[in-house]
Amino acid sequence: MNIGVIGLGYWGPNLVRNFLNHEHVNRVVCCDLDEKQLISIRKKYNNVVITQDANVIFEDPSIDAVAIVTPIHTHFKLAKQALLKGKHILVEKPFTASVSDAMELIELAESKNLKISVDHTFLYTPAVEKIKELVMAGEIGKILYFDSTRINLGLFQTDVNVIWDLVPHDFSIMNYVLDKKPLSVRAMGADHVGSGLENIAYVHIDFGDNLIAHFHVNWLSPVKIRQILIGGSKRMILYNDMENSEKIKIFDKGISLKTGEEKYQQLVNYRLGDVRSPLLNNSEALSSMISDFIDSIISNKATRSSAYDGLAVVQLLEATQESIKNKGKEIYL
Repeated sequence: MNIGVIGLGYWGPNLVRNFLNHEHVNRVVCCDLDEKQLISIRKKYNNVVITQDANVIFEDPSIDAVAIVTPIHTHFKLAKQALLKGKHILVEKPFTASVSDAMELIELAESKNLKISVDHTFLYTPAVEKIKELVMAGEIGKILYFDSTRINLGLFQTDVNVIWDLVPHDFSIMNYVLDKKPLSVRAMGADHVGSGLENIAYVHIDFGDNLIAHFHVNWLSPVKIRQILIGGSKRMILYNDMENSEKIKIFDKGISLKTGEEKYQQLVNYRLGDVRSPLLNNSEALSSMISDFIDSIISNKATRSSAYDGLAVVQLLEATQESIKNKGKEIYL
């Protein structure tokens, strides 16, 4: 299989490395407008082909798939060009800048029997895989809430706000772990630098049946936090991505309600049990995602992070943005 990679900024070279290491990849063609990036990638991997013209990739009939690792406003145009030329695509998150763009790409891919995968790499991390396993096994019980914090000082983006930059990670994890369709979104955000782009936001998602999710993203935090807390009726999970050795902790803690002598009385009993940290494998998430993408092409099946997963995240992003523009109005999905 021959692969084209368009965009060699921060993330692109990582994709190039993993494609080159895959047993089913013969050749990688790298494209970027910046000649310095091309020279840099050529120094690292002297067997890659380099070009500043994306059409070289699109017009090459030997290239089977294209990875698009460029700013979000370019995703739709480049993805559509690749699909029209009969190539499978892997698109950096978020999938597209609008739901309508995502739907058009999905319809085009399906009409040509081509695969779309979205680079929600966190779905392939050993930590998220373990969380999914625990939830599916019923060890957490009924999920009560999903609480995420992703904050740091910078980096301020010039083309997207903090929501489109950071929240896609956690929206994709939430959708994968909960496997439930959200009912509505409410959000508040603020722009403190006058760029017109929010640098801090709080997002609330309602699933019904008392299941809620909350997200805090911030480019103005003095500390860096990457943390998800999942509360269940049996146990609770803390996922701290900043930890090196114990990214997941399972708390055997919770409450039980007992009705008092009077009908209106309820007594809360606290359960304080052990805390354990499960052993996680050392596999690289990006390598697993690349393998899933290539296997989806060979086996004609959907990936863990398919176009529809990317679409679901974009739907939440659009609703979040609409709510912020309307001062926290509840947006129904």
